Amino acid sequence: MEENKVTEEYQRKSKTYKMVMIFGMISIVMIFAGLTSAFVVSKSRKDWLQNFELPDTFLYSTIILLVSSLTFWVAKRMVKAGKNGLAMLLLIATLALGILFVIYQFKGFDILFNEGLVPVGPSGSVTISFLYAFVVVHVAHLVGGFISLLIVIYNHYKQKYNSGQTLGIELSAMYWHFMDFVWLYLFLFFYFFK
Repeated sequence: MEENKVTEEYQRKSKTYKMVMIFGMISIVMIFAGLTSAFVVSKSRKDWLQNFELPDTFLYSTIILLVSSLTFWVAKRMVKAGKNGLAMLLLIATLALGILFVIYQFKGFDILFNEGLVPVGPSGSVTISFLYAFVVVHVAHLVGGFISLLIVIYNHYKQKYNSGQTLGIELSAMYWHFMDFVWLYLFLFFYFFK
């Protein structure tokens, strides 16, 4: 009887937290919808760069972020399977891949800067300004993913997760996968609609 009460409470808490997460994700979608709408409208400007090529580092960072989603997904499965050591390695790999993603993003901007493609100033371009805006706003939201991932790693180290208690890792993974999807959308959008 007591066990059923705990299970019902956990399920109610899980549904509530996931619903709050979904509302938060919807607000993030609205931010990026506004940015991409402004991008589409701005393409008609005379100073728009028509022959702009994204540096390959943005493609590499996209692949890295997608792999990080896979490692997080497998880590969650390992927690549910009771393989805590492997789960910890995968969580740390996810964090390392996320950091590598950000490093490659900045390497991409370094390449653009060295080519004289900057967002502001006399040689600035509105096209590059949008790319900077997409990346900076995405990375700002990804910081939330890093924080939640660090909390998950800490809680997993303290053995707070098991096959019946995975809410924290589920919420963090949900947000991480969402941010990966957002970046994939932004990358493809910028790549194909520049």
